[in-house]
Amino acid sequence: MKKSIFILFVLIGMASQAQVKKWTLRECVDYALENNISIKQSELDVKTSEINKKDAFGNFLPSLNASVSHSWSIGLGQDPVTFDAVNSTTRNLSGGISSGIDIYAGLRNINQLHRSNLGILASQYQLDKMKDDISLFVANSFLQILFNKEQLKVLQAQHEVSKQELSRTNELVEAGVLPRGDLLEIQATIATQEQQIVNAENAILISKIQLAQILLIEDYKNFDTADVDYEVPPTNILNESPEAIVEKAKETRYDIKIAETNSKMAEYDLKIAKGAMQPTLRGSYSFSSNYFTSGLFDTPDFESQISDNKNHNFGLQLSIPIFNGFAAKNNVSRSKVNFERSKNLLEQANLDMETTVYQAYNDTKGALKAYEAALKTLAARQEAYNYSKERYNVGLLNAFDFSQSQNRFEAAQSEVIRTKYDYIFKLKVLEFYFGIPITELN
Repeated sequence: MKKSIFILFVLIGMASQAQVKKWTLRECVDYALENNISIKQSELDVKTSEINKKDAFGNFLPSLNASVSHSWSIGLGQDPVTFDAVNSTTRNLSGGISSGIDIYAGLRNINQLHRSNLGILASQYQLDKMKDDISLFVANSFLQILFNKEQLKVLQAQHEVSKQELSRTNELVEAGVLPRGDLLEIQATIATQEQQIVNAENAILISKIQLAQILLIEDYKNFDTADVDYEVPPTNILNESPEAIVEKAKETRYDIKIAETNSKMAEYDLKIAKGAMQPTLRGSYSFSSNYFTSGLFDTPDFESQISDNKNHNFGLQLSIPIFNGFAAKNNVSRSKVNFERSKNLLEQANLDMETTVYQAYNDTKGALKAYEAALKTLAARQEAYNYSKERYNVGLLNAFDFSQSQNRFEAAQSEVIRTKYDYIFKLKVLEFYFGIPITELN
């Protein structure tokens, strides 16, 4: 008995775990930001930029190297006493350390360090932009699922109404109040609605698969979004002028920041290229000693030789570029072109931002007007439908005309849903440019 109860609890636990998780928008966005491959690639770019900075910092540090060698020589040698050629073995051990440092390198090292700092900033901006783009993409896909679900609810509700009308019409036809053609018309309407429901269910499935693919979720069959009826959120963004939104976008959006940083990096590239045409001064120091033994004569002991054979070497090396096949000059010219190109790209980024924000502003205003118009149309269509239904129920309207009124009412409901979610998304895009996060719809 106890074993059966234990198995029952296990099965209940497994069943609860098998329930489909209902994902909220925030959960979808957070999951995408954590698992998206493009974001992971951008994170690696940030790490690469940080390594590049370490390289640039290392250029200021002196180099330090150590070396040691041990060699044997076996063969004929001259006896220092008899001067005869005899076979002998000699052994030589030497070692040392050397160091060098750039004293002046045309300011290239400091410019490379500044550039590497900008490189980290640019890669971080690129990562943040990637996250914003993914968030927008996820939000759009999420809203598409909500739209399809609401569309299905409308169709299912109308289908239930039509089935009730079918039952009532059948009674009236049997009573001889309505012609049989009215019954056939209602049946045709129900068949059309059933086809529309199937199409709506397929649309939901496809939109779920698309969002699951964005999130890299393979088990799309058990993937679903939270069943929340989002209403049009209150906002004051349309009270702002387009110019104010543009200025805010230029301060917060990463497109402009990336272009600005790239332009500064190109300026430092030009400075680095010019530095290659200047003289370089490098200091060096080395220390060495050696130990030697020979089978032909006696040699001092190891410690004595190492101490006596010490050698210190100090030096300065000045390198002046005179002619190198125009390589340095061409690099400067190339860097100038790239710098000018980066300034043009920055200017273009500002123009694109203005165009995008103005377009988003006008799209949002247009979407709001379309939604408000759809609500008015729906109210009128509903009154017309209710009136048609009353006339149909008393036999003053035939089934075809009643079906047409019903279709117009359904179309008005669908248009309200479409314009609602179209406005919500466009509103969120506009708020996004104003620096408002997109992870909340209410």
